[in-house]
Amino acid sequence: MSTSHAPPHASTDISGISKNPALDDAPREDAPGPELVPLVPASSRRTHVPRWLRRTSGPLLLLALWQVLSSTGALTDDVLAPPGTIARLAGDMIADGSLPSAMGVSLQRVAVGLLFGTVVGTALALVAGLFRIGEDLVDASVQMLRTVPFVGLIPLFIIWFGIGETPKIAIITLGVSFPLYLNVYAGIRGVDAQLIEAGESLGLSRWGLVRHVVLPGALPGAMTGLRYSLGIAWLALVFAEQVNADAGIGFVMVQARDFLRTDVIVVCLIVYAFLGLIADFIVRTLERLLLQWRPTFTGR
Repeated sequence: MSTSHAPPHASTDISGISKNPALDDAPREDAPGPELVPLVPASSRRTHVPRWLRRTSGPLLLLALWQVLSSTGALTDDVLAPPGTIARLAGDMIADGSLPSAMGVSLQRVAVGLLFGTVVGTALALVAGLFRIGEDLVDASVQMLRTVPFVGLIPLFIIWFGIGETPKIAIITLGVSFPLYLNVYAGIRGVDAQLIEAGESLGLSRWGLVRHVVLPGALPGAMTGLRYSLGIAWLALVFAEQVNADAGIGFVMVQARDFLRTDVIVVCLIVYAFLGLIADFIVRTLERLLLQWRPTFTGR
């Protein structure tokens, strides 16, 4: 018979046994979980201001500064009339029909010159961009001509075409064609060569490559060139209408210069600016519609 040496009523004491830290750190079912805080992007934490308000804040600040300088006498009426006077004069010119009539003539000149310049610039860019022999024949000549100030050609155009509408349209056409040529040509030559190889492997013909690969790839550059061309078209119009014009915004400015009417000149300049802004808005809208397939960075 075995004999136990432990006391008969002794109890086992386990208080001195060390506990397992891993078991202590294990989460319990009844313990509350960590509080999750949603992450909010920095852009959404900013104060939201309507974009139209941000875009108009700059011109409004300039207008306020103009009014302050006029009210304090820093700008006299013979130097620059105050905004209120300009607004009343513009209303009078609209009421008597002189301003809408001049705007119609100027818009017609810009439209015709822009049309001709777009056709010429795009056609030359296609010839030089799609064909190496076209590049050899066209590009060098265009690069030389574009360095000549088109305003300096006005006397030659008057000698060649007279003093009618033709020299005015010609100077606008010349100014418009060069930006379009440069941007369309760069867009064509900037198409990824791997896309061309992929199109050839899919069996596209030469015309198919041009239609489905080259022209869509060159479209962003063409739209950029069109925006530049519109700005130059209005600039060329200002110079063209200063020479022997009998109608248009430039003609009104020449008459105002002869009579020292700075207020009329400012009205005409504001009209030029608004027409250019509207034209740029139209092109940007067209760009968004035609380039929906091309996601781009729009700022933060």
